[in-house]
Amino acid sequence: MKTNEIIGIDVSKLLIDVCIYSKQIVKQFENNKSGFKSMLKWVFKNSSFSKEETMFIFEHTGMYSHLLSVFLTEQKTSFFIASGLEIKRSIGIARGKDDQIDAKRIAQYGYRLKEELKPSNLPNSNILQLKSLLSLRTKLNKQRAGFKVTLKEQKRIYKAKEYKIIFDVQQKMIVELTKQINKINTQMQSIIDQDISLKETYKLVTSVKGIGMQTAIMIIVFTDNFSKFENWRKFASYCGIAPFPYQSGTSIKGRTKVSHLANKKLKAIINMCAISAIQHNPEMKVYYQKRVEQGKSKMSTVNIIRNKLIARVFAVVKRQTPYVDILKYAA
Repeated sequence: MKTNEIIGIDVSKLLIDVCIYSKQIVKQFENNKSGFKSMLKWVFKNSSFSKEETMFIFEHTGMYSHLLSVFLTEQKTSFFIASGLEIKRSIGIARGKDDQIDAKRIAQYGYRLKEELKPSNLPNSNILQLKSLLSLRTKLNKQRAGFKVTLKEQKRIYKAKEYKIIFDVQQKMIVELTKQINKINTQMQSIIDQDISLKETYKLVTSVKGIGMQTAIMIIVFTDNFSKFENWRKFASYCGIAPFPYQSGTSIKGRTKVSHLANKKLKAIINMCAISAIQHNPEMKVYYQKRVEQGKSKMSTVNIIRNKLIARVFAVVKRQTPYVDILKYAA
């Protein structure tokens, strides 16, 4: 059935602000099951449209929006989870923060795109587990990196005898964090190995030279096992690596640029993959050197390689066949 009503929801830790687009009215509810029930009653009491004609739109906010996703799924109510990046691109960046205004802006975003939006599905439990484990792994990695940097500087400046206890404690923290990170890696690999669909996708993605375990899992998680993005270009845009033309008027044309609005975690790790590919993949190494010798920008060349890697990942998943390095068979 055609979507005629949009409900914009701004989700925070304890509260949700809800806007009925057709009436331009906003009300606040608690971010829990009781609050969600009250919200549904209020929405369908005040809206002129049926449940089947209504789409709920809210931004992905991690665990704070998870309960709402589960509730709406149980109620068999259509909803769409938008990334903050998509909303900002569609209706612009607003100054300041006002939850009621944000709810209206989300509703406005949904109404503009109501003909194009397809209802979201709650990711399966394995994807959700992987996402939580990735988040924890990132936090532990940051803590370990912090201890390593501090310890290195302190050893350079202070005498080992006087600061032995400080050095020992930090070294033990590094060792313990490494153990926990390895434990998380093992658990993520176990989850993938026990899920036939995820295991097959993981094998295909890691068949692409330059894509390792962490990158493969991140791509699988953020694409919801390649169900969220229609093609590699849309995913590249989400990562902030898709170049777009920069033009002023009709005659002044500058270089293509990439968006600063992006999933920065994915962008950073894909950049690392591109650098690794340039160093260890003969094909990418030759391509990089050739462009640089021609006077092309090093950064733009790295970005092309980032896009090449993403395109190859999507291609192998679409074909359901591993990547084949044809240079191995060249005479």
